[in-house]
Amino acid sequence: MEQEKNLILEIENLRVTYETDLETVEAVNGISFQIEKGKTLGLVGETGAGKTTTALSILRLLPETTGRIKSGVIRFEGKDLLSASEEQLRGVRGNRISMVFQDPMSSLNPVYTVGDQIGEAIRLHNAGISPQEVERRVDEILEMVGIMPSRKVEYPHQFSGGMKQRVVIAMALCCEPELLIADEPTTALDVTIQAQVLAMIAQLRKRLGTSMLMITHDLGIVAKTCDDVCVMYAGKLVESGTVEDIFRGERHHPYTEGLFGSIPNLRTKARRLKPILGLMPDPTDLPRGCEFAPRCEKCMEICQTTKPEIYREGTHRLYCHLFDPHILETGGAANGHE
Repeated sequence: MEQEKNLILEIENLRVTYETDLETVEAVNGISFQIEKGKTLGLVGETGAGKTTTALSILRLLPETTGRIKSGVIRFEGKDLLSASEEQLRGVRGNRISMVFQDPMSSLNPVYTVGDQIGEAIRLHNAGISPQEVERRVDEILEMVGIMPSRKVEYPHQFSGGMKQRVVIAMALCCEPELLIADEPTTALDVTIQAQVLAMIAQLRKRLGTSMLMITHDLGIVAKTCDDVCVMYAGKLVESGTVEDIFRGERHHPYTEGLFGSIPNLRTKARRLKPILGLMPDPTDLPRGCEFAPRCEKCMEICQTTKPEIYREGTHRLYCHLFDPHILETGGAANGHE
């Protein structure tokens, strides 16, 4: 019997669409994963895979006119967020679950000082707090993220990209949330600043005991910061497991292999990287079979007509016909791409 885990977040069979009069975009297609308290889960995949939609669904921040959660369960510390009222959600957003959005440039209001913006978050979630205590907390949180408190009177345009991202992280952590959702927090930053921001997030998480959902397309960041990993493609989780399963395991989904093939290897010489050929399928017209089949070098006939099951090997899960015990026994040959 599987040992009971101390879970902070559980997502089961989540399906999300964006609907307009002209088309329906199938953004997230039945994904399930869990985050343990104090742990970090990395959600990896190309742009358009459905990673940000998953994050916005947790906080129910999808666009009101088009975003639809069609089915599934999202439980935070055992309580279903999808059935929570708007008032209950306001007590969760920013206070117990915080999100660092993808672009720090557009996450800050240009007409308010950074101190005012951090102070607003503190006031909203701490009823009756005095102005003096707010100022003290703003100074404390800025120091925590490596910014001099004297800069709280400055405006966002007076900060560099890396400093803006630090301010955004300060706003996310000022209420000491139990869960931090970081949506590609280092995308707009150069490599040196990326390393500083990631080290700072790791240090703050350790200090506050915060769990984290790290959304990224960078496998290097995942290897450095995550305990568990989910690989997402066209709204599906094609592979998931511990960071050891993904980085040291022998068997992988062809898409994960493609992601690894796109990374430069310092130990081997190569004239060119090996990209994954083709493009992600149109989310308004997904393939009948496996979503990755049109780009897969190991594609078989069954892949084009039937969606795979999820095959489990301990903590490792794979969504691919190649791991079907029957196909493994018969040594089914790939069709048409060999």
